[in-house]
Amino acid sequence: MSADGFATALRDRGGDGHWLVHGDGVRHRLPVRRWHGPAEPATAEVVSRCAGPTLDLGCGPGRLTVALTRAGVTAVGVDISAYAVATARARGAVALHRDLFAPLPAEGRWAHAVLLDGNIGIGGDPVALLARCRSLLDAAGTVLVELEPPGPGLWQGDARVASPRRPGTTTLGPAFRWARLDTRAVHRVAAHARLAVRDVFRRDGRWFGELAV
Repeated sequence: MSADGFATALRDRGGDGHWLVHGDGVRHRLPVRRWHGPAEPATAEVVSRCAGPTLDLGCGPGRLTVALTRAGVTAVGVDISAYAVATARARGAVALHRDLFAPLPAEGRWAHAVLLDGNIGIGGDPVALLARCRSLLDAAGTVLVELEPPGPGLWQGDARVASPRRPGTTTLGPAFRWARLDTRAVHRVAAHARLAVRDVFRRDGRWFGELAV
């Protein structure tokens, strides 16, 4: 897993000219300004479903971690990017600079784990990632995950971050393993991770799933 390309995009706080380029040709614009802004209305439903200690995995600059904290939830962000963690802490979030597959505090005692903004792709293996989330949760825990709209299913492969350098030129960062998961394929993937899909919901054109232990 590489944080280099995402860190480059994060440092460009005012620019949305960065793209996540997948090996199958699909490109997603990285909403950098949104990441640095306040939690958007679409995430309010996610926050409302977190009633106990919550891990925000791949927290980036910490907008969701801050929103959870302001809602009275004990929340800790986790990110592999030192820049992201420093930015999250500067906003008042509690955040750890760590690979989410490395040891984390209170494993097996968290009420919720959250994977937004395509973070189901981390590591390129959604089954392994969701199984890791399951190991972090207590017996009644849930995973809140952002999903692709119905249709593309599960994709796994290499991806790169494309960032502008000079007008008309783009630089590709190093390749890393990534994945995409839609609202249909999540049922099969969750079952392999020993999780059950409790709900799939849509807010402001974005799709989310609530998976239960």
